[in-house]
Amino acid sequence: MITRSNLAEQLREYQIRSKHDWASVSFFSSTSNLTSSRVDVVIFVIWELVIIAFLVFSAVSLYYRHLRLAFILVCITLLLLLCIKITKQVRLARKKRRRMLLPLSM
Repeated sequence: MITRSNLAEQLREYQIRSKHDWASVSFFSSTSNLTSSRVDVVIFVIWELVIIAFLVFSAVSLYYRHLRLAFILVCITLLLLLCIKITKQVRLARKKRRRMLLPLSM
C-alpha cells in the first residue's frame, strides 16, 4: 500500500541520490550544475581525454608542418565538443522531464 510516508521517503532518497555534483563533467562547459551518475562521469571524462589527445596530436602535426592533418584533427575535435554539448542538453532535458513526473501532492 502506498502511503504518504512511503512517498515522502522515496522523494527524500531520490533527492539524496541526485544531489552529487561532479566537477570533471563540467570541464569543458560553462555550467557546473549537472548532476550525474558515476557512469556519466566516466563517459564524459573519457570524451574529454579523447578531445585533449586530438588537440595534442594536432599541435604535434602543426609542429611537423602537416597542415592538412592538423586541420582535420581540429575539425574532429570541434565535432566532438559539439556532440558532448548536445548530449548534455539531451540528458538534462530527460532529467527535467523525469523530475516533473514525480508526485507533487505530498
